[in-house]
This record gives sequence, structure tokens and C-alpha cells, in this order.
Amino acid sequence: MSVYERLLEAKDDKYREFQAKLVPNISPDTIIGVRTPDMRKIAKEVFNSPEKNEFLKELPHKYYEENLVHFFIIAMIKDFDECIEKVEEFLPYVDCWPVSDQATPKSFKKNHAKLLPYIKNWIASDHVYTARFGIRMLMNEFLDDDFKDEYLELVASKEGDDYYLKMMVAWYFATALAKKYDESVKYIEERKLSDWIHKKAIQKAVESFRVTDEHKEHLKKYR
Repeated sequence: MSVYERLLEAKDDKYREFQAKLVPNISPDTIIGVRTPDMRKIAKEVFNSPEKNEFLKELPHKYYEENLVHFFIIAMIKDFDECIEKVEEFLPYVDCWPVSDQATPKSFKKNHAKLLPYIKNWIASDHVYTARFGIRMLMNEFLDDDFKDEYLELVASKEGDDYYLKMMVAWYFATALAKKYDESVKYIEERKLSDWIHKKAIQKAVESFRVTDEHKEHLKKYR
């Protein structure tokens, strides 16, 4: 049974309507309506089957859920070099924020030194969802032990008017304010971000349970 046939078996028409509203920049005709746990289950089945490699070659896919299953499969590849190769092949076909946001390759965690140059290239991309993915990987992987101040500047200097790109920059800074407050708050205090991103980052930080009440009160002064 093909991935498409498996997805059809798991479809939910009401959920399809919900998804279409959530991802307004792609055609509703490309949405089948499958819940994430079901897609992850399908991805796991395909990953452990002979059809995995054939499916990963089938680009571009027609359906939104096929793209999600594709990225979920890539995220399970344990070998870093193979995983990166598949990520690079796939990123140009990512056309919406959920596909960009829901898969996190496991092999990235233990390969930060090798990963960082790829992240920098992704962030520099003119393709919105490649850049968004790069910023998310920098946020996920480099806001703890391997953090450097220069990463804040790397994200702050990313230019682009696309809503989903700007939202990712704001999300990055809201998370940085939770994890690396002293270093990142300067970008708020000195208003180094565009006005929209500045306000959105503060909003998301103030809404976060990971930011202390004291820090939230300070951030509110810069709204």
C-alpha cells in the first residue's frame, strides 16, 4: 500500500477543514486531513519498509501530508551525513510552516559542529521555509550549552517581509529570552529588531511560562 493510500485510510474530513484554515497559503485541494499521530505512525511504518528510499525520491509530492510524512521519515535517519543529504534535497519543496516546524532530526543533537555550517546556509536562504527551518534548528540545538552571542545577531540580521519568517525570528527571540535572558534582552532594550518582530517577541516572551515574572515586567516596558 502506498503512502497516499495509507493517508486516505486515516483521513478525517472535519480535521481537513481545520487544517485548511491553519495553513491558508496552500491549496485546500492538497490537504487530505490526517492527524499528526497517524502521520507519524505511517512514517514509522514506511521507515522500516523497503519502500522508504523510493518514497523519499518521489519529489515533489502532491499532498501536504505526504510532505509531513517525508520529513518525519528523514528525522528518523540516524546517520548524520545521510540525514543532512535528505534534508537538503527536501527543503526546497517545503511550502508551509507546519512542514517546516514539525520534524526535528534526531541525528542533529550529537553532531552540532557538523550541523552549524548547514544551519547558517539555511538561514541565509531566500527560500522562506528553508530559512525558517534553519532558525528553528538554531533555536532547538544552540540555545543551551553550545550557545554563542553571535547566533543572536545571525537571526536578528535576517531580512524578509514574509509573515512566517518574521514570526520565526520572534519565536527565536522569545525562546532566547527564556533561556539566555541576559544576552538576548539587549536586543529588546536597544530595539535592534524591526518593530513588528520586537513587539511579537515581547508578546510571546510575556506569554511564556519559562520567562520569570521579574523579566516579564521588565520586557513590558519596551512594548
